[in-house]
Amino acid sequence: MNILMLNPPFKGKFSREQRSPAVTKSGTLYYPMWLAYATGLLEKQGFNVKLIDAPANNLTENDCIEITKDFKPELIVIDTSTPSIYNDVKVGEIIKSKVKSQKSKVVLVGTHVSATAEESLKISAEIDIVCRGEYDYTLLDIAKSLELRVESSEFEEIKGISFRKNNQIIHNPDRPFIEDLDKLPFVSQVYKKYLNYKNYFYAHSQHPIVTIIGGRGCPHRCAYCVYPQVFSGRKLRFRSVENTVDELEYIKRNFKEMKEIMFEDDTLTLNKKRCRALCEEILSRKLNIKWSANSRADVDFETLRVMKKAGCRLLCVGFESGEQKILDNMHKGIKIETIREFVNSAKKAGILIHGCFLVGNSGETKNTLEKTLEFAKELNPDTAQFFPIMVYPGTEAYDWAKDNRFLVTEDYREWLTPEGLHNCVVSRPGLTNKELVGFCDRARREFYIRPSYIARKSIQAVRNPREGKRTLKSFKTFARHLLNNSMTK
Repeated sequence: MNILMLNPPFKGKFSREQRSPAVTKSGTLYYPMWLAYATGLLEKQGFNVKLIDAPANNLTENDCIEITKDFKPELIVIDTSTPSIYNDVKVGEIIKSKVKSQKSKVVLVGTHVSATAEESLKISAEIDIVCRGEYDYTLLDIAKSLELRVESSEFEEIKGISFRKNNQIIHNPDRPFIEDLDKLPFVSQVYKKYLNYKNYFYAHSQHPIVTIIGGRGCPHRCAYCVYPQVFSGRKLRFRSVENTVDELEYIKRNFKEMKEIMFEDDTLTLNKKRCRALCEEILSRKLNIKWSANSRADVDFETLRVMKKAGCRLLCVGFESGEQKILDNMHKGIKIETIREFVNSAKKAGILIHGCFLVGNSGETKNTLEKTLEFAKELNPDTAQFFPIMVYPGTEAYDWAKDNRFLVTEDYREWLTPEGLHNCVVSRPGLTNKELVGFCDRARREFYIRPSYIARKSIQAVRNPREGKRTLKSFKTFARHLLNNSMTK
């Protein structure tokens, strides 16, 4: 049976995989990682699968249609996101009509449809199924049912889906989260087969980069973070250290021009003991690789020191605010002093920091905005991004904004500007969405256009030409936004 896994075309280099899907000002383009994981599992079970990443390859809707007509898939899997949902449904409708087969089923996957399954199915009668949450094994069960020509009524046995039956929408029980992640194929093997790894770029990382995960889930309760709340859950599940480092070895052998590996776990450093064990395994195998990861601002110096020794170049960290009350309101679970200690330890260990600052949360005022900007300058990470709160269905932050009537629109298309950049739809008395956008524009300029920052980056470029090359590549895309009053990131 033929299965099409499609990251559909939308606005330019649109990244559905990032936590706030958009076209980024920095030129960052994420791998379609979750589609790739599911592709690998389906292939492992003997299905004929084709993975297409339209944004990365500049493919149009017509290009995708032509590929689909030749491939004739019986199962069409469409990745989705909040701002692109109507576009993605339309693509699914068109492709299904072009296949001209009564057997073809269109399945939507991703964070948005996980939180809005019934609403998403009601957009179009041509959408057959929605997968809620992690969908690797859910798609496998759907594919097996279709292969056996099981009637749609039998979909009731498949956990984690919502579907139509007799003009009604049925919501099956949730699927338990995957416990044994080692059983999943290496996602990098799927990248090698279907994707050009040079198409993907992280502004804070060296290019070319390859992204993987070492674990899924996050136990922390940050109100705004969409993946733990609607997709991969609060329960932390790790791959074994040996399996993870086996994949690092595979990447080093097979991606010859790769400069860096990014761990896209929600937080690689949550389990300090495992993180140190991972580093020791990298060192024992003498891999000599550079890597980066997402982290909380609570890692001790000894762990950071071992990480640096094992090749850690940079940590992407959500600092969010310089006001403790705001951090508490968003359930960040961290103290300002802990953040300061972490940054000092990271600098001492020689690890670069990409700092993220999220403004507009509950309790935010114009005064706390200024405290956050001063805090960012004080921490002085290698790079920083400032963006207004983006709320997504299924998150506590979305419910807060909706219940308080802070949403300026409920049209998901308005989550982006016409160019595909982030738009802010949260506005309240005393701090409007436009004021949040204006602050982020100003904060970005004030952070980057500081003589001390420019001097530091110039010295860094001279001492480390590879870092200089990375900075120049990012700046070429980012400069026009930095100097203009436009949207964030």
